[in-house]
Amino acid sequence: MLKVVGCFVAAHDPWLVTLAAAICTLAAGTAVGLLRHACKAARNLRAAWLCVAAVAGGAGIWATHFVAMLAFEPGLPSGYNVGLTVLSLVFAIALTGIGLAVSLIAALPLAPALGGAILGGGIAAMHYTGMTAFEVPGHIRWDPVLVAASLIIGTVLGSVALSVALGRDGVRGRVAGGLLLLAAICSHHFTAMGAVTITPDPTIVISETAIPARWLAVGTALASVTILLLACAALALDIRDRRHAVQEQERLRSLANAAVEGLVVCRGDTIVSANDSFGKLVGVPASELPERALSGFIPDGKARLALAGQFDQPIEAELSQAAGGTIPVELIMRPVTYGNQPHYAVAVRDLRARRRAEAQIQFLAHHDALTGLANRTSFNQRLEQELKLAAATGGKLALLCLDLDRFKEVNDLFGHAAGDAMLVTVARTVSNALDETQMMARLGGDEFAILMPCDHAVAAGRLAERILEALRSGNADAAGPIVATSVGIALYPDDATERAMLLSYADTALYRAKSEGRGTYRFFEAKMGAQVRERRLLEHDLRHAVARGEMHLVYQPQTDVRNGSVTGFEVLLRWLHPERGAISPAVFIPIAEESGVILQIGEWVLREACREAATWTNPLTVAVNVSAVQIHAPHFVQLVHESLFRTGLKPDRLEVEITETALIRDPSRAQSTLRQLKALGVRIAMDDFGTGYSSVSNLRAYPFDKIKIDGSFIRSVDANEQTAAIVRSVLGLGRGLGLPVLAEGVETDAELRFLAAEDCQAAQGYLMGRPAAIEQFARFTHGNQLKPDQSVAAA
Repeated sequence: MLKVVGCFVAAHDPWLVTLAAAICTLAAGTAVGLLRHACKAARNLRAAWLCVAAVAGGAGIWATHFVAMLAFEPGLPSGYNVGLTVLSLVFAIALTGIGLAVSLIAALPLAPALGGAILGGGIAAMHYTGMTAFEVPGHIRWDPVLVAASLIIGTVLGSVALSVALGRDGVRGRVAGGLLLLAAICSHHFTAMGAVTITPDPTIVISETAIPARWLAVGTALASVTILLLACAALALDIRDRRHAVQEQERLRSLANAAVEGLVVCRGDTIVSANDSFGKLVGVPASELPERALSGFIPDGKARLALAGQFDQPIEAELSQAAGGTIPVELIMRPVTYGNQPHYAVAVRDLRARRRAEAQIQFLAHHDALTGLANRTSFNQRLEQELKLAAATGGKLALLCLDLDRFKEVNDLFGHAAGDAMLVTVARTVSNALDETQMMARLGGDEFAILMPCDHAVAAGRLAERILEALRSGNADAAGPIVATSVGIALYPDDATERAMLLSYADTALYRAKSEGRGTYRFFEAKMGAQVRERRLLEHDLRHAVARGEMHLVYQPQTDVRNGSVTGFEVLLRWLHPERGAISPAVFIPIAEESGVILQIGEWVLREACREAATWTNPLTVAVNVSAVQIHAPHFVQLVHESLFRTGLKPDRLEVEITETALIRDPSRAQSTLRQLKALGVRIAMDDFGTGYSSVSNLRAYPFDKIKIDGSFIRSVDANEQTAAIVRSVLGLGRGLGLPVLAEGVETDAELRFLAAEDCQAAQGYLMGRPAAIEQFARFTHGNQLKPDQSVAAA
């Protein structure tokens, strides 16, 4: 060791030694850099890069040796054999190339170490061949121990150098590999130089063909320049590749972060890279996920099974979050090559939205979307189960059917949003009145049903009373429309033993409750079935009566009390059923209003009356009765305007008759409709005055043109003082308001004389003419006769 140190310190020029070290450093770094580039290059370009690395590394090693030899000062003249000097360069390049190529053979065990050992052997071959080329007037003796040590040092350090250079990624591996290769070259050279002993001998002459040291300096300079150029090229390539790799990595990271799903690249169970979406799922920044175990976030056994090789098959698992809790996810795994090594790419899809959607779909399949109650399908299933249970245990069941009173009017007056809010309120209020054994469902529209296991009918009646009371109590604080319902009750097995019949009977009881005043409840009775069935058949036939031509109009004259002349006609509707015969308006009009068919029938009546009146020669008025349902219909004014326009009837010849009940339901809307009719020029009469609220404020608030006294007050008015007083009051009220008064139901001359004496303007009744087809009144509508005669009155 002391001999080696002494050789380094005493026998070498320190400046040239420094230059040799610099060349060696450059050569080692260049060789390692080009080797790593060749490792990453495509297979068809790898040989070319290995050749470049062999030339750069071998020439660098050779230049290092001969610069160090120039720094060696034995104190004697010296020269270098040309052939052996060139051979040393060949050995350096060839063995360096072989060593680098062997280190990249993936199939060879410990290939980097073996290649490094060959490279170390190349350093030794170059050195001792170069020393053989060294000529000096003297004898050169070698220390075998130091020679062996130089061989071992060069081989071991070369093996370690390539193993480190190829085994570590990044700049750290490149620097460490280069320094170890530098140590291999330098330690071998100076150890080998320490083994040399030169004994001067003047008899030995340097050959004339030997290269002088100055020429060798030029050669090493050229070699150094070559190394520098190759190093610059390698550096430029490395910088370009690094930039390209960084750009590619950023591009891939951007693409990965743009994905909605979580993406993870892992080696075995170790995370190598992850996108932001996965980081958000687990609650850890994506930059902190590499080197962590994937099983720490997906401990589920199915996930580990996927890691074991179930690729491209979606697997559901639970994803653990850093803050605690789990998320249902779907995993899809696929093998990928990442950094020239096999990895696994894992796509992690958040299933929370899908689970919520599936739960919502499942909920909607069995529940009503608006109220959250059970739907018809679920209710029927539950009813079937309860019926089987009751049959097995001998128990009883009560089925309650609920229907909101005048719900259609709420939709028409306040809008469907108000109707929906009412349904929700009813569902919540009634559900609060039930216990866990009872079930409420929305069957459709405003129809609800309640299933109640019970011991006797009294319990069902008490539940119905609680429901009605709960709804009435809710109306006390309600600012919107009043909520009211009717309830029908059927019992198992008292009324029926089958589901369909039990529902039908409860519905029948419900209709009875509605027909008997609404806002109450009724139990099913056997006689109800026939009545309800009859009413429903009648309603069905009524819907088709106009289309089948079963409806027709009759006309009753209205006369001037003072001179008896006919001033107009009131249109009355008649229904001649093909099987039942003539059906009274008192029977079918309420059914039409309740079912909504009155809108269709009323439109037909209005159009027919206007069409008929437009054909009359005499400009008599035609009065048409309008129900409350028509008044509150949104397009009624438009219908009247269209009928007048199409038929050509002057608006002042049409008179619309309405009752006070039509005004009470929605005063503001009724007032708006009547004012629009008035603006068209249509006349408006209050029909049946005295039978409703008879409010004087209504006469002042609404634009009426006439008052019609109900016929119940005219009957025997000449003989009944109380009736006479009422009629006088109404006539006086009309005179005070400037409104003409028409008396209905006049049947005797005495009644007519009383009206004349009290200055009543107009009258209508059997005395002036019974309702008949308009053709019977042709003398009034098209002729010159304006007063009814006895034959007409008796018709």
